[in-house]
Amino acid sequence: MAKSEKARAKAQQVKGKVQKAAGRAVGSERTAAEGRAKEAEGDVRAAKEKAKDAFKP
Repeated sequence: MAKSEKARAKAQQVKGKVQKAAGRAVGSERTAAEGRAKEAEGDVRAAKEKAKDAFKP
């Protein structure tokens, strides 16, 4: 289960980075901001999974 959550977090980070780069490339601040938000969401998910792993016996 944890591996699928880690993969989901990484996928969210990658989607955010791609969207952020696309927004910057076309000059769309809104798209770039949405990409930054998705990337941040992926960062939070990854941190949650790391915390769960730290407390595993």
